[in-house]
Amino acid sequence: MMLKNVRRPKLVAAPLAAPLDAKADVGATKRPVDVVLAAIVVALIGFGVVMVYSASAVQATLSYHDPQFFLKRQVAYAGGALLVLLVTSMIDYHRLYKLTYPVLGAVGVLLALCVVGFGHAGGGARRWLALGPIHVQPAEMAKLAFVLWLAYSLAKKADKVKTFTVGFLPHLIVAGIYMFLCMKQPDFGSAVVLLLLTFTLLFVAGARVGYILGASLVGVGFALVAIRSSAYRYTRYLAWLDMDAHRQDLAYQPFQSVMSFGSGGPFGLGLGRGLQTLYLPEAHNDFIAAIIGEELGFVGILALCLVYLALVARGVRTALHAPDDYGSYMAFGISTMFAVQALINLSVALAILPTKGLTLPFVSFGGSSLLVNAAAAGVLLSISRQAVPTPRPEVDTPEVPPVEAPPPPEAGEGPTAEVAS
Repeated sequence: MMLKNVRRPKLVAAPLAAPLDAKADVGATKRPVDVVLAAIVVALIGFGVVMVYSASAVQATLSYHDPQFFLKRQVAYAGGALLVLLVTSMIDYHRLYKLTYPVLGAVGVLLALCVVGFGHAGGGARRWLALGPIHVQPAEMAKLAFVLWLAYSLAKKADKVKTFTVGFLPHLIVAGIYMFLCMKQPDFGSAVVLLLLTFTLLFVAGARVGYILGASLVGVGFALVAIRSSAYRYTRYLAWLDMDAHRQDLAYQPFQSVMSFGSGGPFGLGLGRGLQTLYLPEAHNDFIAAIIGEELGFVGILALCLVYLALVARGVRTALHAPDDYGSYMAFGISTMFAVQALINLSVALAILPTKGLTLPFVSFGGSSLLVNAAAAGVLLSISRQAVPTPRPEVDTPEVPPVEAPPPPEAGEGPTAEVAS
């Protein structure tokens, strides 16, 4: 099977139905991972710890009388994330095949629990489940679980992916169910990410572009209805259109975020010297990019964007060199997940888009997001272990005709005959 909408060598679907060879599995885990990709992920996690401390010290002092309150938690989350990254990178990603439906079902149950009343309230939404002192956000898990399911389903259906009833409609139905559960929390941002993941992987797998465009128009229509029918979404949207008039109420957070970027200038005020941490609520969470812009300036934000671009590029490279379509779809999906979340988060911080509850991957404060993203990066590294090198193009060497030896001289001819005469 071949990825119809992406130029790449022809691959075969993953040997999903066949049992894994233990020796082959052990050999796969001993191969080196993509070192550049691993270094980018570790660097982002470390950078996130530094920026969380810089963005949260003021709030932690005022609320908890401990400037390192959020730092201690983020360090613990970062340590757990590095451990998850290491463990998942050493597991052959084919072993995730049998876990596809159990993981998807478990995440669906957790989302449903948030909706029916077991969710922990915060910021006007019920997106967390409290497990003792630990708060789990199922919507973060849903993104990775959905990528695993899409990769499994698209690799399994292979030649039927162009059909509407088998290759297209079932994926939209399942995406619609999980989007509905996210919207009921409410979590509009995660629902948008799930829809974009579905369309991206359907396109990569070779689904008809007409189906995708038609479904995209329907999705835009549903988004408009969801915004207009919800009072808080509509008022937030109107406030975003006229932030200057609402800078003291509904647009206070995005307005202060833009002020942070503006005060940073080209090179920033320096780490720990930002003043917007006094005014920007929850600066260490969804709006941490604003503090980065203030303290590291335009150059710092540009460098961060280039790092995310490199992360996605290495992920796409891993997808193009994956040994089978199952791994390729998974790598494409994880790369898209990182790209969409980073793009939306930065756009919201810059007030290009209305406020959404999406974190900046590996950088924002929070355990659920960091651990899930680390697990996704670990799967990506696992796929990179089994990368197939690009074959070198064959060069046609022109054939040189053999040189024929001259015939021997006949008797009476040649220099010997002349001497004899």
